[in-house]
Amino acid sequence: MVEIPLPNNRASRDALRSMIRHRSVLPALEVFHAELGDVFGLPVPGFNPVVLVGPEANHFVLVEGRDDLRWRAEQDPITQLLRHGVLVEDGESHDHIRRAMNPALHKRMLSSYTDWMRQCTDTVMKGWGDAPLDMLVEMRKIALLILTKTLFNVDFEPELKRLWGAILRTLRYISPGPWIIWSGIPRLGYQHALKALDDYLYQIIRLRRHTPGDDLLGLLIASGMPDALIRDQLLTILIAGHDTSAALLSWALYVLSSRPDIQDKARAEIDRTLGDNPPDYALVSQLHYLEQVINETLRLYPPIHLGSRIAARDLEFQGYPIPAGRRVLYSIYLTHRDPRYWRNPAEFMPERFAPEQARPPYTFLPFGGGARNCIGMAFAQVEAKVVLARILQRYVLEFTGHRVHLHMGATLEPRPAVWVKARSRS
Repeated sequence: MVEIPLPNNRASRDALRSMIRHRSVLPALEVFHAELGDVFGLPVPGFNPVVLVGPEANHFVLVEGRDDLRWRAEQDPITQLLRHGVLVEDGESHDHIRRAMNPALHKRMLSSYTDWMRQCTDTVMKGWGDAPLDMLVEMRKIALLILTKTLFNVDFEPELKRLWGAILRTLRYISPGPWIIWSGIPRLGYQHALKALDDYLYQIIRLRRHTPGDDLLGLLIASGMPDALIRDQLLTILIAGHDTSAALLSWALYVLSSRPDIQDKARAEIDRTLGDNPPDYALVSQLHYLEQVINETLRLYPPIHLGSRIAARDLEFQGYPIPAGRRVLYSIYLTHRDPRYWRNPAEFMPERFAPEQARPPYTFLPFGGGARNCIGMAFAQVEAKVVLARILQRYVLEFTGHRVHLHMGATLEPRPAVWVKARSRS
C-alpha cells in the first residue's frame, strides 16, 4: 500500500491564492486535485479527511464500500440536529425509516403534487414588483411552501415570516465552521431557533394524529413511529429538502438571467409546450431543453457538493490505506468539473445532456448514487421544472451584473445574492 499524498508548500500557496481570489474553498480543492490526483489528504487538525475524486472513487463510496462507510458521525452538528433522521442513520435503522417514507416521494405521487408546486410559485410571485429580487430568498420561500404543502399537508405561508430566522439559523448550525477543527466548540445562540422549529413540528404532528392521510406526515404517523422519531424525519426533510431545492433554483435563475440566449431558448420551448396552460406533470415531462438546463446547473453547482463518511473498519482504495475511524470525503464538485470527463468543464453547456450524449457512470451524481441515493430526487427534478417553467411563463429575467461566488453553506449557495429584475410578460 502507498501513503496518501498531502499538499506540499507550493500547492498550498496556490490553493490559498485561488481561495482568496474566488472567495471559496472549492477552487482550492481544484488546485489540490490537479496537483495530487484522485486521492489526497487534507491535514486539518482534528478533521484530517481523505478526499476521493472520480467515478471509481464514487462507486467505491456509494456501492462497493457502502456497508463499511458510515453516514453517522456523532460529533457532527447535522447528527446533533437531526438526531435519528433518515439522512444520518445507517443499516437497518435507515432502511426501515426510508421504507416508511418512500411512498410519499415515489414517482407515482408526483402528478398530484404539481398543481401545488405551481400554486406555491404563484403565491410568492404575487409579491414581485419592479425592484430587483434576491432569487435565493425568493426560491427559498417557494421551496418551503411547496415542501410543507405537498409532504406535510399544511399551509406554511402564515408561519413563513415567524420561522424564517429560525430556519436560516438552523442552516448555519450545520454549515462548515470552526466545529470541523474543534468539535468541542460551544454551539451558542441556536437553542431558541431549534426550539421554535421543534415546537412547530410537534404541533403539526399532534394535530395530524386526528386526521391521517397519505402524505409523508400521514405515512410516518401510520407507521407507528413515536413523535420524536417523526420529528427527526420532518426536520430532515424541512431543512435538507428545501435548502437543496432553493440552491438549485437560485443557481438556475442566475444562469437563465445572465445568459439571455439560454433563457430565450428555454422560454420558446415552454411557450411551445405549455402555451397559457399551467405546468402539470404530463406537460413538464416534455420540457427536454429545460431539463438539460437543470442538469447542467446541477453539474456546475451541485447543492450537495461533498459527501462525508466515516470508515467503520480498515479499508483500501486503489492501494491507499483508509484506517478505521478516518473521515472519507468524496467530491461531487470535483468530479463534475473534471476535464477527463467533461469538455470545457467550466462552461455552461446544456447540450451536454442531450439524449445522444453519453458519459461514463458515476461522473454525474448530483443526487448521490447506489442504494442510498437522494430519497427526494424525483420530487426535486419535477419541482425544478414546474417552478422554472412557471416563472418563465410570466417573466423575462434580467441579471443585475453583480459578482456571484460559490458559498459552502449547508448547500452550495450563490452569494452574496442573485439580484434579478423580473419584467412581466403581460
